[in-house]
Amino acid sequence: QVQLVESGGGLVQAGGSLRLSCAASGRFFSTYAMGWFRQAPGKEREFVATIGRSGSRAYYADSVKGRFTISRDNAKNTVYLQMNSLKPEDTAVYYCAATAPGTNYNVPDYWGQGTQVTVSS
Repeated sequence: QVQLVESGGGLVQAGGSLRLSCAASGRFFSTYAMGWFRQAPGKEREFVATIGRSGSRAYYADSVKGRFTISRDNAKNTVYLQMNSLKPEDTAVYYCAATAPGTNYNVPDYWGQGTQVTVSS
């Protein structure tokens, strides 16, 4: 069983920055693609960013491209999401996700419990 625990959420003013962290259990970490999704009130969960197993490839939703950066440290079993130039529309619960080899990163196998990010205007 894989466990993912997010941290780093909070309240920030528009234009500010936050860094989310996701700590993963188990020896699998370096074999899984990792990603971040978010869900705003009244909306469906949406893709934010994903990073490949080695960290050499990353993909972003258009809405966060140029502002957010995903990274990972396989030695620490941790994935990060650096969020800069935050906007009120970034307000959401952010979820860490792990995708097994051979599956679509948009359909993760494991989810964290989520961390709230609130951006005030």
